[in-house]
Amino acid sequence: MMLDAFAGFLADNGVSIAIIVLMIGLSAFFSGSETALTAASRARIHTLEVNGDERAGIVTQLIQRRDRLIGALLIGNNLANILSSSIATSVLLQMFGARGVAYATLGMTIILVVFAEVLPKSWAISAPDRFALAVARPVRLVVLIIGPVSSLVNGIVRRILGLFGVSLSREISMLTAHEELRGAVDFLHREGSFVKADRDRLGGVLDLGELEVSDIMIHRTLMRALNADEAPEVLVRSVLDSSYTRMPVWRGTADNIIGVLHAKDLLRALAEPDVTPETVDIVRIAQKPWFVPDTTNLKDQLNAFLRRKVHFAIVVDEYGEMQGLVTLEDILEEIVGDIADEHDIAIQGVRTEADGSIVVDGSVPIRDLNRALDWSLPDEEATTVAGLVIHESRSIPEERQAFTFYGKRFIVMKRVKNRITRLRIRPAEDVPPGE
Repeated sequence: MMLDAFAGFLADNGVSIAIIVLMIGLSAFFSGSETALTAASRARIHTLEVNGDERAGIVTQLIQRRDRLIGALLIGNNLANILSSSIATSVLLQMFGARGVAYATLGMTIILVVFAEVLPKSWAISAPDRFALAVARPVRLVVLIIGPVSSLVNGIVRRILGLFGVSLSREISMLTAHEELRGAVDFLHREGSFVKADRDRLGGVLDLGELEVSDIMIHRTLMRALNADEAPEVLVRSVLDSSYTRMPVWRGTADNIIGVLHAKDLLRALAEPDVTPETVDIVRIAQKPWFVPDTTNLKDQLNAFLRRKVHFAIVVDEYGEMQGLVTLEDILEEIVGDIADEHDIAIQGVRTEADGSIVVDGSVPIRDLNRALDWSLPDEEATTVAGLVIHESRSIPEERQAFTFYGKRFIVMKRVKNRITRLRIRPAEDVPPGE
C-alpha cells in the first residue's frame, strides 16, 4: 500500500522532484566553486598558467575580479536554493496541507545544509587547487551570464555602504604583499611545513626594507681601526693579528676616517721589490672610504653594495659624525644567520646557565637573540638587549636591579660607567618568590 502511494507520488510530482534534485546539485556546485576559487593558491595557479595550463589561466582571470565572481556564484546559489525550497513547499502543501510548510522548511534546511553547503565546501577545501581547475570553465560561463547582474548588485551595495562612510575598493588590499608572505611563512612554520631556519631566512629577506643600517652596524665603540700615525710595522702587525680583511684607517682622531685598508692590498704592497713592513705606506694603499647615512634601509644598502662592488662602508649620522661601520656580510647575516669562517674569533654573547636562565652580553642584538631562542622581544625602539632594558626602564639601571616585561625577567649583572654589559634573563614565571 505504501509502495503504491509512493509510486503515485513520484508519478504525480516527478518533474518537480527532478527540478529539486537539479537545484540542490547546482547549489552544491556554486558553494564548492566559491570555496575552491577563493582558497586556491594564487602562486600555484600562476605556476600552472606559466606552464601552459589553460584552466589555470581561466582561474586567474576569475580571481582578478573576485567581487564579480563571488557575486555571480552567490546569486546562482541563492536562486537554486530559493527555487528548490519553493517547489518542495508547493509539493508538500498539496500532500499535507498547512503542515507541508513546516515539513518543507525542516527537510530542505537539512538537505541544503548537508548536501549543498557542508559537503561541497568540505570537498573543495580539501583540494582547492584541483577543485578550482575542475570548475573553471563552467564557472566562467556562469559569470558571463550572471556577471552583469552581479555588477549591478555590487554597485548598489557600494552605494549603500557609502552612505555609512564605508568605502570598498578592489584595488586596495588589506594586507601588503610582504605581510601576506610573512603570514604564509609563519602559518606554514606552525603547521610544521617550514623548519625554523627556513622561516628565519625568508623573514630576514622580508625585513630588509624595514631595518636601517643603524640596526645592524658595528658600533664605533667595537670597531677595530688603524692609526695612520703609528709606525708602519706596527700597523702591519695589527692587520696580521686581526681576524678582519678590511680595516678603517684614521688620523688625528678616531672619527677622522681617511681610508679603508684591505689585507690583500697590503700583501700585494709587501710583495713589491724594496718594500718592507718598516717602509710600506699604509695611507697610499688604503682605499677611499665610503660613507653612508645611518638611516639607509638594508634593502637599499644591499643594492648599493652590489652596484658599487664593495663590501665595506662607514656609517655616519645626520651631522656627519661617525657611528660605526657596516659590511655586506652584516646584511647577509640578517638573512642566513651568522656566517663564520676559520679565522673568526668565537665570542660567546649568549649562554645558558644550569638553572635555565640566559646570560647575555648587553651588546647582543635583539634580533639575534630572538632568532637564537625563538623569542619575540620588540626591536622597534632599541637595537640591543641593553638598549631594550634602558628603554623600558626609562633609566640607566644599577647592578642587580631587575625588571619584568614582555614575559621575561631582566637582571642587570654588570654595568661599566653608563653601559650595561651583561644581563641575566629568565621567564617571568620562573622567578623565585621574593626576587
